[in-house]
Amino acid sequence: MKKTLTTMIATAMMTACLVLFVGGSAYAADYPNRPVKFIVPWPPGDLEDILTRLIAEEMTKTTGKPPTVVNKPGGGGLIGATDVANQPPNGLTIGSFVADILTTHLHTGNAPYTAETFEPVGIFLDYPFVIAARADAPYNTLKELAAYSQAHKVSLGHFGYQALPTAITFKTADQEGIRFSSDAPFDANDCSTLATGDADVINTTTQQILACLKSGEVKLLAAMTHERIAIAPDVPTLKEQTGITQTTWNGLFVRKGTSDKIKQRIAEIAQKALQTQQASDLSDNTGAGIYWLDGEAAEQQIASDYAQSKALLQFMK
Repeated sequence: MKKTLTTMIATAMMTACLVLFVGGSAYAADYPNRPVKFIVPWPPGDLEDILTRLIAEEMTKTTGKPPTVVNKPGGGGLIGATDVANQPPNGLTIGSFVADILTTHLHTGNAPYTAETFEPVGIFLDYPFVIAARADAPYNTLKELAAYSQAHKVSLGHFGYQALPTAITFKTADQEGIRFSSDAPFDANDCSTLATGDADVINTTTQQILACLKSGEVKLLAAMTHERIAIAPDVPTLKEQTGITQTTWNGLFVRKGTSDKIKQRIAEIAQKALQTQQASDLSDNTGAGIYWLDGEAAEQQIASDYAQSKALLQFMK
């Protein structure tokens, strides 16, 4: 009797485990079986937003189930990231996050989440961040800007004090002797930021200033990228001018604990989107580095940037 009861219990447990396994596998195979939401923690129109929408379009084509893309700007990306952090690990809410979410925000203690809250599906964008000024500014390089700033007021516009590109810009200023008389964060650092005089110099992406860059109203002082930007090949990189090599990226993230099969499904859709002509044209027209770094490699990139960003933040004090 005891043996029979033990056998029955063991059989029941095995059956339950099998149901859970098959159910989980079926859920992953059927993904998405409910509406998916992409969260972009910035206003519409910049590169991460455009590419996230391209990935969402591919998800519609591939699965027949259209997701939504929701822009939740504010707090240097924290508002949108917090939304993703509060969702269950089922792959139905996907964050399109800039590096700051996983690096500088954690160091400052402002984030209502931890380094264990999210895990990467993959990184897909090397931002073409630049340091730009009006075309009539009396400086064309960082060295000339440094000399000019010794005797004149120069204001800086950036994306916030916890933003990695901001920290890189302040490190550059400290190293090269650039004196900013004032600085201010803006949700968008674009053509109007310079045209209205809100800032003399801005740290931004090429997408934000593409129109005035093409019209000749704005010029670039440095490209904050690994290589020179295709749309401005004569503009030296930050590395060439200062030796500073860190850049910034954007990737897709889900809550930790999300099924590997679901993450793989999202990754497959994203990679397909990044191979389209639209993505290629965007890269050619803006200088954006569009590629795919898988979850494991992305973890290594995040760990490296997390360590480097801690040192960078000292320039923000």
